Amino acid sequence: MNTPIFDFVNKYKSSGTKRLHMPGHKGVSLLGCEEYDITEINGADSLYEAQGIIKESEENASSLFGCPTFYSTEGSSQCIRAMLFLASQKGVKKVLAGRNAHKTFITACSLLDLEVSWIYGNSSYLSCNIDKNSLEQAIKEEKPDAVYITSPDYLGNISDIKAISEVCKNYNILFLVDNAHGAYLKFLESSMHPIDLGADMCCDSAHKTLPCLTGGAYLHIKDEDIAKGAKNALSVFGSTSPSYLILQSLDLINRFICEDFKTNLEAFILKVENFKKTLRGAGYSLYGDEPMKLTICAKAYGYTGYEFAKILRENKIECEFSDPDFAVFMLSINTDLDFLKNALLNIPQKEPLPVFPPRLSKPERILSIRDAVMCDYEEIPIEKAEGRILAGLSVGCPPAVPIAVCGEKIDNNITKCFKYYGINKCTVIKRGCLK
Repeated sequence: MNTPIFDFVNKYKSSGTKRLHMPGHKGVSLLGCEEYDITEINGADSLYEAQGIIKESEENASSLFGCPTFYSTEGSSQCIRAMLFLASQKGVKKVLAGRNAHKTFITACSLLDLEVSWIYGNSSYLSCNIDKNSLEQAIKEEKPDAVYITSPDYLGNISDIKAISEVCKNYNILFLVDNAHGAYLKFLESSMHPIDLGADMCCDSAHKTLPCLTGGAYLHIKDEDIAKGAKNALSVFGSTSPSYLILQSLDLINRFICEDFKTNLEAFILKVENFKKTLRGAGYSLYGDEPMKLTICAKAYGYTGYEFAKILRENKIECEFSDPDFAVFMLSINTDLDFLKNALLNIPQKEPLPVFPPRLSKPERILSIRDAVMCDYEEIPIEKAEGRILAGLSVGCPPAVPIAVCGEKIDNNITKCFKYYGINKCTVIKRGCLK
């Protein structure tokens, strides 16, 4: 497959042209990559008005994913905002969402003034198992205009996208999926990509599971009519200076996918399956069913997730994420499984830790997300937060999944959850701001 963006920049780099345009490095190498870093010069096209090489490259990506596909150089966050913007243009005012939504979803709803009703999971706050019957019941009760879920989630659980899409179609509502962790799902032997399974729109982070530079992502849209507004929606939330380094990376990914990626992926997933069997045989308890993610239930092996991460860090391995309960590893076909296996098998098993996370409550909503975000706020210790109204999202990234949402009343259970996950301060609405 051709690579029009990369080819243009490579030719420009070699042309000897004096760069009297942005960026300020003028192609002179101080960092090692400047020669390939350009802006919207003649012939380079423009991301949000693409008619040339970027359009051609996006059409290449569209052919690979089987639907209209658009580039983001600002990660899936930009795509999530664009999805919700497009949904709002189609009359969506209320969204029924899995509670384990990324904070970008919440801030986007505040910007677009969308009402949100939540579907709660039954385990970690990072997971939200949504079955067909509970979803249908929630739709009847809440009467949303759209359903939004995160799949795969941060711990490696994949939802039944096909079943959820069928329910959404029955009620004639849009179905949106945060598939940031699952770009590779399209290229399994049988595609598990949300668009193929019935989603109306989804985002993929090419930089999470494909070898793209950080920030490279896709917005996929099934309906051609909705897709006509994609560029405008992305431009509303995107910088007018998109990274051409990231665009070249997205461009080159198209060729990478065409060059035996599917065959190599299938072979690697078989290795991962055998790897997981070996770990289970050695006493490890694993969580989730995503093919390319390894999530260890650390306490069952006698450690906290933090302790696991520390031990592995000392062995030159950095995991994706850890908390008191889990250690999460994001795999790709470039992962050295043997090195990881040896490190894990050398960690001695201990007695399980009988400490469990506090169960999440369903907090009382006092204000809309938008009203809470727009209020004046103050930062206070968690010990003084009970009874106050949350203003800002108190969450780190990763995993960027809030325990409580802006506008909710902080109860005793929430303060316990904050403490358990190491959150010691939060922002609350200042007293006297509410009349």
